[in-house]
Amino acid sequence: MEGSSSSSNSGYLLYPYPSHVSAPNFVTMKLSGRATYVIWKTQMLCLLESHDMLSFINENPPVENSVLGKEKAGDYMLWRRSDALVRGWILGSLSEQPLKSVLKTNTDFTSKDVWDQLHTIYGPRLQHTLATDLDDERITSEEESVREESSTSKDTQSEDQKETEDHQRLYEATQSRDYNTVYNLLKSGKVKVTDRITINGNTALHLAVGTTKMRDILEKMLEMAPEGNTILDMKNSEGSTLLHVAAIVGNTEAAKILVGKNQHLLSTKDKEGHTPLARALSNMHSNTYLYLFNSTHDIEMATLVSGTSGDELLVNAISSRDYHSTLLLSKHYGKIHSDAPLIAIAQNFPRKLNIWERTIYKWLRDPSGTGGMIYIALLVASCGVSVFFLYKQLTPKTERNPSVDTIVGRIAALVLLLIGVHVAALEFKFLNEGAKTYRDATELLEAMCNLIKGSVDSKCHSEYYNNAVLEASRQNAYDVVVKIVSYFPNAIWSVNEDGHNIIQYAVINRSEKVYNLLYQMSEHKNIYRTIKDPSGNNLLHLAARLAPTNKLNHISGAALQIQRELQWFKEVKGFVCHLNIIQKNCIGETPEMVFTREHKELVIEGEKWMKAVAESYTITAALITTIVFAAAITVPGGSNQEMGTPIFTNNPAFRIFAISDAVSLFTSATSLLMFLSVLTTRFAEQDFLFKLPTKLIIGLTTLFISTTAMLIAFGATLFLVFGQNNPKILVPIAALTCLPITSFATLQFPLIKDLISSTYGRSIFGKKSGRPFY
Repeated sequence: MEGSSSSSNSGYLLYPYPSHVSAPNFVTMKLSGRATYVIWKTQMLCLLESHDMLSFINENPPVENSVLGKEKAGDYMLWRRSDALVRGWILGSLSEQPLKSVLKTNTDFTSKDVWDQLHTIYGPRLQHTLATDLDDERITSEEESVREESSTSKDTQSEDQKETEDHQRLYEATQSRDYNTVYNLLKSGKVKVTDRITINGNTALHLAVGTTKMRDILEKMLEMAPEGNTILDMKNSEGSTLLHVAAIVGNTEAAKILVGKNQHLLSTKDKEGHTPLARALSNMHSNTYLYLFNSTHDIEMATLVSGTSGDELLVNAISSRDYHSTLLLSKHYGKIHSDAPLIAIAQNFPRKLNIWERTIYKWLRDPSGTGGMIYIALLVASCGVSVFFLYKQLTPKTERNPSVDTIVGRIAALVLLLIGVHVAALEFKFLNEGAKTYRDATELLEAMCNLIKGSVDSKCHSEYYNNAVLEASRQNAYDVVVKIVSYFPNAIWSVNEDGHNIIQYAVINRSEKVYNLLYQMSEHKNIYRTIKDPSGNNLLHLAARLAPTNKLNHISGAALQIQRELQWFKEVKGFVCHLNIIQKNCIGETPEMVFTREHKELVIEGEKWMKAVAESYTITAALITTIVFAAAITVPGGSNQEMGTPIFTNNPAFRIFAISDAVSLFTSATSLLMFLSVLTTRFAEQDFLFKLPTKLIIGLTTLFISTTAMLIAFGATLFLVFGQNNPKILVPIAALTCLPITSFATLQFPLIKDLISSTYGRSIFGKKSGRPFY
């Protein structure tokens, strides 16, 4: 045992094995010929010497263990392992030709054999004796063989490099639309239109279809395709044919050429299983889609819309939100095989025009009606009056010419009339597209519901609408929920994997439009007053949960987010039974306990946001208060030394200054006090509902009034000091005064609007339609 241990330890000392070493870090130049041998050898010797492994190339290998006995077996195996490591270092540092030369003459060799052979072939030539002449001849023949192989390899590499350069030129010329260069390269025969010239296997034709819509160019390039190659054979690494590319980029002209040459391109699928028709839809190229759609024969269309792949095509079409094209496609379906199309409609259903948009749309559809005439007249008159009034004010009375006034007024009225009509036309186009999109989406939804009803057994209807109606509830797609329930009344009892129905799911996802359906329900709504989920949560427990992130992100500021959460909790609290308010769920929490736990971090964020806003505006309000107070004491123009009254007391501009300065002082002081009260409040949960938003509204409003009054006071001072009864100076003063006022209103008005709307605006809850729901 002792001898064995000693032998083993000696083996590790004699034959180290530093497998962690990265040889390329030491040997940076590979051995490629006689010219690099000296540098290569020097680096390799440094590597071996630094790890005590020179003996492997300088000494003969030990005798096999069969000769020395079993006691040396361990040492021999350690030597073989280390020798293999050195041999690997050497072979890994050789270029292609030296490596072939070594492997060709040896099958079983050690690292010393490799080292000696490389020295013999590539080492410095010494003085030869007669005894070594034969060896020199052998070496010379080996070198010649290596040179021939190297020359052949270089010629091949040169040809490959030249072909690569030609492909690069063809790629650049096609991308830059330099078709003269493209034709010259293709006619020369150096490259072909079917050659793959990009990393993803696109040919020159793929690139041409993607970059140009010129028919003659595409037809000429197609004629240059070699015989035996069909258009169907031209696919890139993604399996896309030329027609796929035309559909992706919306190249209808190319699509017409390709379909005319091969009709089977319409049904060819890429590696993802998509046809050109599906690609045109997913990339929202309506013109290309309509051409491909009309070019597809009934037999091919029946194949495209059948099975699960047909459902995928329909989902792809719905996701593109081109509902008119999707509606045309849906008419070819005899049956759908999954709930995916209906879910896709729920996820992508467009919004309905609001009451103002519908009113304007109705007026613009009938401009000759009373409403349309009033709308256009107000639009034109508002612009005309302001411009004409400005012209009158800028023109001195002594220089006015009645005839000029009449001509200018008529021109201004005509120009403004054209502008008004143009604006009305653009608005009509926008509203018309919105109304048409909504109408097409509604028809598509009805078509899908009729398709399910007519082609699926009534016992299986729930498999098609269950997930769809729940997704519509999550997306707040009120119209989809109503339409599905109208076709399938049992859909109102659809539940998800957590046991939540559409109303419960609407509360969880803060879908107020779907929740408001409770106000349109009959006595069935009483079920939701006491309903519980499998975890013992009533409707108020669900309202106490934190809203999904995507719903909170639509609300600006953490304070308004917690306010909206409190509004939801208050609304549902007023709907459920009084017993539910203090009822506990399966983990022993009441709704208020759930609300406090779920919204703890949001309340902290709301406090930080409110304090940051108040601190910022406190500085501004304090600065304005200081300025206007100083201006009130040191009035412009000074005071009468005897009476103590201001010199410009009877001047109208001074009165404007005095009133504006006083208004600015009082409102800025009020604003300052409001922001200070925000900073000193306790920031309880319920304070975010009315108390804190109200303080912030008053503070921001009074700050805006004080800023405006301060600027008016400063403008009046400028007129008093520099005006000298010259009314022309009013124009630049008014312009400069309006600049900061407009900036403040533009930047801060959205925040004030959101605060007022969320606190005192129309509630998002309540009965929105008189139509009964269930």
